[in-house]
Amino acid sequence: MFIDHAQIQLKAGNGGSGAISFRREKFHPKGGPDGGEGGRGGHIILRASNNLHTLQDIKFKKRYRAQNGGNGGGSNKTGKNGKDLIILVPVGTSVRKKNRKELIADLVENDQEYILCNGGIGGKGNSFYKTSTNQSPQKSQPGIKGESGVFDIELKVLADVGLVGLPNAGKSTLLARLSAARSKIADYPFTTLSPNLGIVKYGEYDSFVMADIPGLIEGASKGKGLGHQFLKHIERNKILIFLIDTLEKNPYKTYLALKKELINFNPDILIKPVVICKTKSDLIVETNSKWDKIDKVIQISSVTGEGIDNLVEEIVRLIKL
Repeated sequence: MFIDHAQIQLKAGNGGSGAISFRREKFHPKGGPDGGEGGRGGHIILRASNNLHTLQDIKFKKRYRAQNGGNGGGSNKTGKNGKDLIILVPVGTSVRKKNRKELIADLVENDQEYILCNGGIGGKGNSFYKTSTNQSPQKSQPGIKGESGVFDIELKVLADVGLVGLPNAGKSTLLARLSAARSKIADYPFTTLSPNLGIVKYGEYDSFVMADIPGLIEGASKGKGLGHQFLKHIERNKILIFLIDTLEKNPYKTYLALKKELINFNPDILIKPVVICKTKSDLIVETNSKWDKIDKVIQISSVTGEGIDNLVEEIVRLIKL
C-alpha cells in the first residue's frame, strides 16, 4: 500500500537523575560526595532509506518513545545513556510540526539522518555541588525531560523525470515500455492511484528514474480528484514530460489546462524543462491542425516503439545540461 502522509507522536527519553552519595572507605567513614550524573535520554532520529517506498509502517504505529537515561551512582558513576530510537523513512521524506508550515527536515539522500527529538540531559550528582563552604552537599539534580511533539511526515517521490497528463494519456504504458515497472493499466480514469517509479537505462551504464504521476483533471490544483496528493510528487522531478493523447480534439487546450494546474499549485514547477509528447501515434486519426499551436512535439507510440528513442535522447540531453 502506497502511503505518502502520516502523523506521529514522539517522545524522546528523559535524562537520568543525578545521585546523592558519599565515599565510604576504611579510615574515611565520612568521605566527600561522589554522586554521579544521570545518563542522557535517547534521541529520536529519522533516517532515510532507499529500501523503503511508503510511510505505511509509521502510519499505523503512530506513537514512538525513546529510552530514558539511567540514574547516576556512587563513586561518580554516570548513568547509562538511553538508547536512541531510529525511525526509517523513504528517501524524499519531509517533516513539519503538526499544523505548521515551516519545514523542519527534508531527507533526500540515502542514510541521511535528522534528530527530530533530543533526549533530555542527565542531572548533576551531589559531587557537582561541592564547594569550599559546603563539603557535604545533600542535593542532586533531576534529569531534564526529553523533547516531544506531534509531527506531520510527508513523502514526495524523488525522480529525474515526471510523466504528467490527463487520465488515460498513456503514462503507465510508456513507463512500462521504458522500464521494468508494471502498474495497473486499463482504459478508465484513475487507473494509477499512486506514483509508480521505473528505472530507464541508457548507454552502457547510465540510467534515470521516471515517475508515473496519477492523471490530473481540471481543478487538481485546488484538490479536486486527489489533486494535491498527486501534484506534490511533481515538485521534486527535474524534468516534466507532458503526455497528450493523439485522440484529443483540442490538444492545445489540454496543454494549457495541464500548465494551468501546475502553475496554480506551485508556479516554480514550470521552471523545470518540459517535453511535450503526442501519445498513441499508432492510432489512425484525421490530421488535427490544433497540434500546430504546440512547439516541438515528439510523437510516440508505446505500443510500436515509434519515437521512443527520440524521447529518451531528449531526456538524456536535458539531464546532462
